[in-house]
Amino acid sequence: MPTERRSTVSRWKLSAFGVGAGLAAGLVVVSGIRAREDSSVKLREWTDEQAIPTVAVVQPDPKALSATLDLPGRLEAYYRAPIFARVSGYLKSWSADIGAQVKAGQVIAEIEAPDLDQQLLQARADLTSQQASAKLSEATLTRRKTLIASNFVSMQEIDERTADLDNKKAAVNASQANVERLEALAGYKKITVPFDGVVTARDTDVGALINAGGGSGPPMFVISDVRKLRVYVSVPQNYVPEIKIGAKAVITVPEYPNRTFLATVEASSQSVDIGSGTTRMQLGLDNSSGELLPGGYANVRLSLQRDTIPLHIPSSALIFNQSGLRVATVGLDDRVLFKTVTIARDLGREIELSAGLSAEDRVIIAPPDGIADGDQVHVTGAAAGKAGPAKISERQDAKG
Repeated sequence: MPTERRSTVSRWKLSAFGVGAGLAAGLVVVSGIRAREDSSVKLREWTDEQAIPTVAVVQPDPKALSATLDLPGRLEAYYRAPIFARVSGYLKSWSADIGAQVKAGQVIAEIEAPDLDQQLLQARADLTSQQASAKLSEATLTRRKTLIASNFVSMQEIDERTADLDNKKAAVNASQANVERLEALAGYKKITVPFDGVVTARDTDVGALINAGGGSGPPMFVISDVRKLRVYVSVPQNYVPEIKIGAKAVITVPEYPNRTFLATVEASSQSVDIGSGTTRMQLGLDNSSGELLPGGYANVRLSLQRDTIPLHIPSSALIFNQSGLRVATVGLDDRVLFKTVTIARDLGREIELSAGLSAEDRVIIAPPDGIADGDQVHVTGAAAGKAGPAKISERQDAKG
């Protein structure tokens, strides 16, 4: 009997142990499956999380980086006169070479014109002959008038003599005008300076054949007044309203790299060149010291007067493809939204925009390849935390 009782207890213990072992094994299996499922879910979430690109964003800078515009310009003498001959002949002499300071009325060259001299002598001789004929006609008319009372001459003859005298006087006047014309031409044998200045070009020499007029070759001399210079610059059409008459400009030239010169906007062509899309403007520049040279290159920094402050973005934010010039922005829901923009100025690392964005937009600094409208992104950067009220509410709801 005791033996049977011990056997029954042993079987019960074995049964209990088996059941416990089975339960433990089941728990292990269930725990393993649960852990594997949790791991799979976490892996899927991590993979999905990693698939969303992280981008750095920045808001457009509304501060003007520079209220100036740098453009190439050309220096010109304020007054410039090409000197051509009015008479034909041979150059007899010249007295002013390039670089010479000359005064108004100064004779700088003389032309030898024998043909003109002979024409003048002939015209004077013709004038003398016409004057003698007119004098004889006048004397004859006077004598005929004294004979009217004796009826020796008729009134018809008196009228004829009077008409002949008028013709002779007209011929005298014509000859006198011809003499004065030739004398005026003879005066042009001496080449004089029209105003105080510098001889900036000489393209003639003693013995050279001189042709009258300015269409047969280069000028004999070029006289320039360089005490004041004109600076010509072509301004892009979209900047013309921002450059006012009287605005100041800073001029730099290659020969004086460490110096600047002050100029003033004096005039505008008030038209746009079709070929270049620019408006030509003229600036006045004092050059009383004579340091600057006409015809030289200059860099012109113009002051801009703007009614609005332009926006600036990093140049890396620009995207140019078949859709045009755009930038990628991030909306309140952290999704990508492309916007078309217009460039005002390329400043190198930064781009000045004239249209397309607002100061509240969040611009992706360097858009990743393949990004498209509506893509979800993670935001970092200076403007990452500048979300709107809707976005803040969403985050608060997610946190409970």
